[in-house]
Amino acid sequence: MDVDVSPQKQTRQGNGKGKEPETALGHRNENLPWVEKYRPTSLDELVSQTDIVDTLQRFIDDGKLPHLLFYGPPGTGKTTTILAIARKLYKKNLSSMVLELNASDDRGIDVIRDQIKTFASTRTVFSSGLKLVILDEADAMTTPAQSALRRVIEKYTKNVRFCIICNYVSKIIPAVQSRCTRFRFAPLKLSDINSRLDMIVEREGVNITEDGKNALIRLSGGDMRRVLNVLQACHAGYQHIGSDEVYACTGQPSPDDIKRVVDWMLNDEFHVALSNINALKRDKGLALQDIINELTPFVNSIDFPPPTRIHLLEQLAEIEYRMSVGSTEKIQLSALVGAFKIGVEMAG
Repeated sequence: MDVDVSPQKQTRQGNGKGKEPETALGHRNENLPWVEKYRPTSLDELVSQTDIVDTLQRFIDDGKLPHLLFYGPPGTGKTTTILAIARKLYKKNLSSMVLELNASDDRGIDVIRDQIKTFASTRTVFSSGLKLVILDEADAMTTPAQSALRRVIEKYTKNVRFCIICNYVSKIIPAVQSRCTRFRFAPLKLSDINSRLDMIVEREGVNITEDGKNALIRLSGGDMRRVLNVLQACHAGYQHIGSDEVYACTGQPSPDDIKRVVDWMLNDEFHVALSNINALKRDKGLALQDIINELTPFVNSIDFPPPTRIHLLEQLAEIEYRMSVGSTEKIQLSALVGAFKIGVEMAG
């Protein structure tokens, strides 16, 4: 299964503190969060991103592993994949052959010049082969640090391979991108999530309905880390987990809530619709940002005339942008209701 499900990546350096036990899936320390307890430890346990895994497996078998650049949305298996590769390559020498730096570390130019350069330039006494440097959340690195990194990659390529992991590849400078083989990790397929979810539900004895599983998968957006975090939270809070419990645990509006919001905005007077939506937000603790995210696919599913649909989608995008730059929910909620009222008039 190709799932990057760690809520917090740990730093793995030469001291060996980050080394994980190589055990069967789900049979580690029972006190671990489920995202770590069920993190795949080998390439055979990955069930998604099969094309990427097959390509990497051929690189390993041929002994020609290049510098790697993994990018894509969170929770899609980027870190899990490279750690599985590291375990396959180094086995018991993992701690001395792998350096991982992540979002908890300072990755400015000094780290590139000192820590990474020192690790890359030294050889181990009892191990042979290529070392591996993993730079997680690399899109947070400064531009000067990335510029220094490109020279380090070139200079020590004889004994070190780099794996750069990021969510947004556009934030990695072209000079670094061109030195790596790029792999895009897509959101996980719902069928892949469902198969692993069924296994975990059975092992943990979770009492969840089919509607609850469907809601969980729908909210995940292809992010396995989110699936397991929400599932564990729901299991801790409820004896019986249905769709209502999943939406309540995450604070997300349910499909029924969105239907009511749209009905109010299309059919009620402006002030009535505004009052009803405010009451719903207050009673269920909903955020306008989450309502807008769910409104967009809902608007696409309604049989509006094309000009009305275009108007509503443009306004939803504009409202979301205004909120991102600091506008208040109170003002933007009024703008949202107003946009739907104009849309009704356009539809005539």
